[in-house]
Amino acid sequence: MKKLALHWQILLGMVLGVVFALIFTNLDWGAKFIGDWIKPFGTIFINALKLIAIPLILAALIKGIADLKDISSLSKMGIRTILTYIVTTVLAVSIGLMVVSVVQPGKAINEDTRNELVEAYGGEAEMKRQDALKQKDAGPLQALVDLVPENIFSAASSNRNMLQVIFFAVFFGIGLILIPEEKSKTVKDFFDGFNEVILKMVDLIMLAAPYGVFALLAALVVEAPSADLFAALAMYAFCVVLGLALMIGIYILLVKIFTKRSPGFFLNGIAPAQLLAFSTSSSAATLPVTMERVTEHLGVEEEVSSFVLPIGATINMDGTSLYQAVAAVFIAQAFGMDLSFGTQLGIIATATLASIGSAAVPGAGMVMLVGVLGYAGIPEAGLALIFAVDRPLDMCRTVVNVTGDATVSMLVAKSQGKLGEPKVKDWDDNYKKVS
Repeated sequence: MKKLALHWQILLGMVLGVVFALIFTNLDWGAKFIGDWIKPFGTIFINALKLIAIPLILAALIKGIADLKDISSLSKMGIRTILTYIVTTVLAVSIGLMVVSVVQPGKAINEDTRNELVEAYGGEAEMKRQDALKQKDAGPLQALVDLVPENIFSAASSNRNMLQVIFFAVFFGIGLILIPEEKSKTVKDFFDGFNEVILKMVDLIMLAAPYGVFALLAALVVEAPSADLFAALAMYAFCVVLGLALMIGIYILLVKIFTKRSPGFFLNGIAPAQLLAFSTSSSAATLPVTMERVTEHLGVEEEVSSFVLPIGATINMDGTSLYQAVAAVFIAQAFGMDLSFGTQLGIIATATLASIGSAAVPGAGMVMLVGVLGYAGIPEAGLALIFAVDRPLDMCRTVVNVTGDATVSMLVAKSQGKLGEPKVKDWDDNYKKVS
């Protein structure tokens, strides 16, 4: 019997996890059993992915930059990457504003429901607000200060310091380019081997992916808030999901127009990373798989993917920025506020910049949303209105974040002449390019 493809195994694990949890929630001891004996395996799986995220970035980014041979290639790729990321992010925010303005989900929330949500989630909202205030009080140039680590070993001790690790890796790679090749060869060979070892570790971890997502989804179901709260926010969730779906459609269109690759080829190649992103809600945790799929299955050469994807996992949060736009307008509608066209343009700029500063970890977008709300003069207490459905929507927007990273890597690779045939053809006879 033919073995199921990895993304189908992951999808099956997700479905079985939900069914398993729904059955066990009917038992008095079911929720505790899942929390004590099932959820830890999901946590172990996420931890294993996070474990190799920073080593993978160091190895892949240093190797990728060193292989560029000269600084001019690096600068061209960097400019194209950043500009493309900014364009897709602005597009995502604009789509979010359009959808929420047409559907107007906030108008459906009545006073009783609003009070119930604020009471239930006000404590968590206040924690996010305090986190955002700390960032706000740090000063306008604090982001630049935080970019340069004072100790690389300290920076590498936390996945939240991903930008600092990327800075060091880029700096180190530039140093390798600038010294004579006979002196850099030993270091390059080391990172080549180091990179291969990390990629093999990714393969080993992914053998457990179906079981990991089973545990993650089972735990999510038993820990979810009441169904009544989800029903009250159904229209808001619909707007976010619709906007995210439209954004994925745009990615597919961009890939088809600029790289001449079919939608099926693109989606089939990136599907395991998308499903893992959905399960973990973390672009950083998904990064090892994203890099493997883009390089091996989408045909992007490693020197491009190892540069574009780590940066994208840190600064390219299209799904997060779209969600922030929808959430801000939704909260304003729920409080009876009408936002002017100028304010909505400001939300586009603020959400774009906020998404660049979002950490590639679950829930980070909620902290950055406070800045968007503050700009538009929207009550920050409104965060409590969306806490009930934030976790499943976080899972959905992470899928878009990862898909956006893969799309930009293909566009940049095509512009650099670095997009070739995939090393692994998932489709067998169905594999093809659209000319």
